[in-house]
Amino acid sequence: MNGDDRFKILVTEDAIQERVRELGVEITRDYRGRDLVLVGVLKGSCLFMADLCRHVDLPLTMEFLGLSSYGDRTESSGVVQITQDLTHPVEDMDVLLVEDIVDTGLTLDFLMDHFRVRKPRSVGICTLLHKPSNTVKDVQLDYVGFTIENRFVVGYGLDYEQRFRNLPYIGYVED
Repeated sequence: MNGDDRFKILVTEDAIQERVRELGVEITRDYRGRDLVLVGVLKGSCLFMADLCRHVDLPLTMEFLGLSSYGDRTESSGVVQITQDLTHPVEDMDVLLVEDIVDTGLTLDFLMDHFRVRKPRSVGICTLLHKPSNTVKDVQLDYVGFTIENRFVVGYGLDYEQRFRNLPYIGYVED
């Protein structure tokens, strides 16, 4: 697919789409009657958030926040930098952070501290993938698409050196 057959499929396109639909139903149920803002963490969450928001049957707004802790490396540096900030305030709103993957937890721990000063009504976390074996900082994950083993994964928004985000599945390189 997309000119690269070196990846083994970890999560199929069909499984991703079904789970994203289920997450949308859960979020709709949990946030009904609330002022919800989805905040996508760029760039990895863009495909997930685009699909997810179409399954959330609520009026909502969307924002994006750019962060970097990887650069072009395959593991987190542990240093989080904001590369793009929100364009609107989130005070007194219910914020749901949308992430592609939770690995060490350091990025989300940073984000939770960052959002406290913005005074939202609540901050929840929705992640497509979770790698619990790499946890350095525990963070409360409210919605998890898939729990995976410790592999470097690409596709469906996740990249290696800014490439392979457009794969419709989650893949990995077998050692």
